Amino acid sequence: MDSIPQTTDTLQRPLRDLRISVTDRCNFRCRYCMPEEVFGPDFQFLPKDQLLTFEEIARLARIFASLGVGKIRLSGGEPLLRKDLPKLIRMLGKIEGISDIALTTNGSLLAKHVNELKYAGLCRINVSLDSINDEVFRRMNGGRCDVKTVLEGIEAAVNIGIKVKVNMVVQKGVNDKEILPMARYFRGTGHILRFIEFMDVGNSNGWNLKQVLSKREIVERINAEMPLEPIPSNYLGEVASRYRYRGTKEEIGFISSVTESFCSTCTRARLSANGSLYTCLFANQGTDLRSLIHAGACDEEIRLQIQGVWNGRIDRYSDERLDHTNIPNHKKIEMHYIGG
Repeated sequence: MDSIPQTTDTLQRPLRDLRISVTDRCNFRCRYCMPEEVFGPDFQFLPKDQLLTFEEIARLARIFASLGVGKIRLSGGEPLLRKDLPKLIRMLGKIEGISDIALTTNGSLLAKHVNELKYAGLCRINVSLDSINDEVFRRMNGGRCDVKTVLEGIEAAVNIGIKVKVNMVVQKGVNDKEILPMARYFRGTGHILRFIEFMDVGNSNGWNLKQVLSKREIVERINAEMPLEPIPSNYLGEVASRYRYRGTKEEIGFISSVTESFCSTCTRARLSANGSLYTCLFANQGTDLRSLIHAGACDEEIRLQIQGVWNGRIDRYSDERLDHTNIPNHKKIEMHYIGG
């Protein structure tokens, strides 16, 4: 696949990563993504017959691979709610050029499924955990899960040989007091802990810049107790700023999605559960690839459509947000639908 020309956009950003939402359903109701008052018991998720089939996902993944994609991340919603997910992982693992298949999960179902995921070929897992304090964690996820269950899932993954990163979304006045307890707990475990600035994803999380604790402030809090030093990024497009505890090789990361935009190196395309292509997490519209498939389009027709979308990509929402704080009339797709 080295001979495949790299697909680039208007800002010369290459297409390298594909994030696939396999379901819009989630068993959590996190305040920053799916608040209970908006996504309550009567909320209508996509009907099953509107979801991409595994065969359709694999077909699109092969086409994306022909355009330069080498990494795939499965997300949701909560991806482990999609039945027979290991089957899809096996299908994706057979695609020439795909060298890395990862999963983002809330961890609540991980212990139950991790063996099958490992033997299907899953390479890495990101687990969302916003507090090590059970009361705070339950308050943030809508009372849907306790910390112990997530930690058991992480342990099960590690015991079977899957590398785990732990992601904490930090919201000022909500869970920012949990920064140091999280750092203390995960230091020495071998897991990379990453802190994520509270983002204005979707239209329902009540985002306010005053609730954002900056990367700089988070680093300062940890550095005061456990001195840190920066280390270089691993590759172009890596979203996390990498640090390590001074005098060790133990890594910790910070994702400054609000205060230090990384639009200039973004290499990620996103495929929604019902087959729309999005070129930004903060997009307000996508390109319907499922309809192309159902209309009988051949692979080359779909490939040209994807290539044209990426070639014309101008997204730099976070850069523009830094300039304007709030971009007027920008209605964004909800994160559970597009994936994280």
